[in-house]
Parts: sequence; C-alpha cells; structure tokens
Amino acid sequence: MPRGNDLAAPGRIGHMDTAVVTGGSRGIGRSVAATFVERGAHVVVCARDAEELERAVADIDPSGEAVTAMRADVRDEFDVERLVETAARAGDAAGIDCVVANAGVFYGTPGETAIEAVPYSAFDDTLRTNVRGVFTTVRESIPHLTADARVLVPSGRIAREATDGYGAYAVSKAAAEAVIRQFAAETTWPMGVVDLGMVETELTDHANGRDPGDIAPMFWWAAVEADPETVDGEIVGLREWKRATR
Repeated sequence: MPRGNDLAAPGRIGHMDTAVVTGGSRGIGRSVAATFVERGAHVVVCARDAEELERAVADIDPSGEAVTAMRADVRDEFDVERLVETAARAGDAAGIDCVVANAGVFYGTPGETAIEAVPYSAFDDTLRTNVRGVFTTVRESIPHLTADARVLVPSGRIAREATDGYGAYAVSKAAAEAVIRQFAAETTWPMGVVDLGMVETELTDHANGRDPGDIAPMFWWAAVEADPETVDGEIVGLREWKRATR
C-alpha cells in the first residue's frame, strides 16, 4: 500500500462527527459508543448478536438519533464493507472521523487458559476475529476516512509481556498491535493502540479491574484531543491520558 492518501494529512480533529465502534454491544465498545454520543458524535456500532446490539443502542440513545446499529461480523470483509459504507453516510458530514476496532473474543478463562491446551479451532477463530478483524476494519475504513480521522485499537500489557494463562488471546493482541503499527507506518492517518490496563468486562470474565465507563473517555482524548504524534504508531495508556488531561 502506498503511504496513504496525499489529500489526507494527520492533524488535530477538534471535533468528531461520525465514529465506528466494532464490538459495540457490551463492555468497552458499548462504553466508548456511549461516551462518543454524550460528546456529540454520531456512532455506528456493530456486533454479531443483533438483539443484544439493539438493546445496547436503546440504552445508549433512547432517541434513536445518535446511534446507528448494524449486525456485522468483523471476520467477514463484506459485512465490514457494508458497515463502513453506512457509517460514511450516517453523520452530518460525509466520511468517518474515528474508527475503534474493538471487536474481540476470548475462548477460556483469563489467567487459566494455557496456550498448549487451546483447541486449534479456538486458536484460529481468535486470530480471525482479533487480528484479521482489525485488519479488515482498518482496510475497509480507509476509503471513507476524513482527512483528520484517527483509528484506535484497544489492547493491554499482555500483548507485550507474556503472562501465564492468557493463551491465544495474548498472541492475538500482540498481532493486532503489529497490524495497527504497520498501517500507521504506511498511511498518513494517525493510528495507534490504547492500552486500557485491566478492565472488568465479560471478555475478561469480570476479573477485577476498571469499569469500562471509567476508561472510555480515554478514547475520546486519543481520537480528538491528543496531538497526532502522540497517537500515531504509538501505545497510549492511562499515564499519558491522565498527564494530558489533569
């Protein structure tokens, strides 16, 4: 891929008209979508389970005006293509200002899932969802990104520091970080990793950690307020967010 679109230059957004959040029916994705809506953005969310997604959207946006829900599977590039095409037309202005490639799976129990015990089918689907899904989401979004758009992928320390019991999930997060770094190197849009630390979600089997609602504003900061250089090809976490916003 050539180095991005010559018309697209990284810059400070200062606002967000339209965002895409994958895996938006629960946990981090749902909280990020709610935070973006509270701050004035139109958010297009997707998940595999259409009924669960509709319930989440009804809670996030009772008016039905600020959120567009689409049943989509990030493992399927045609689903993602339709998702981003819809998002590009959803807001007041054409295009997508932010993409949060959040959809992910974990087969097993966090801290108790040894990699040698992971079934091949679970390993394959973890990588297909958590790695290929990120690749597909970013690739399909690129034709619709506005000049100052940003792309964010949530991750954590297990992507860089091997931790017993996280199996294929840890492998997939390391690979997802590599995917976003490569896109950052080869395009002109700021694309980076948001390190959340431990978050209490269904994906982590409700392990002790931060509430998703408490860390969701970090995504707004990374998408709108942080300097582009702070985000592009980098890992930003609680330390950077708190230092910048205190």
